[in-house]
Amino acid sequence: MASRACDGCDTNVSIAGGIANIWSQESRPTEGIVLELGDDTEHFLCYDCIDRLPDDQEVTAADVAALGDPS
Repeated sequence: MASRACDGCDTNVSIAGGIANIWSQESRPTEGIVLELGDDTEHFLCYDCIDRLPDDQEVTAADVAALGDPS
């Protein structure tokens, strides 16, 4: 299975698709998705980062950038 870095935390997570493990028959769940945000930007986020996004406002690229901010 292929992997991709999360735009929020920069962790490599598994993604579905492609032929990376066609011979090994390895089956792992996809650990993130691409979201289109309120400001018309798209970001690939792992499920942990999606859970950390604000629930009380329209999510923007600034919210994604704040996920990686250690403060």
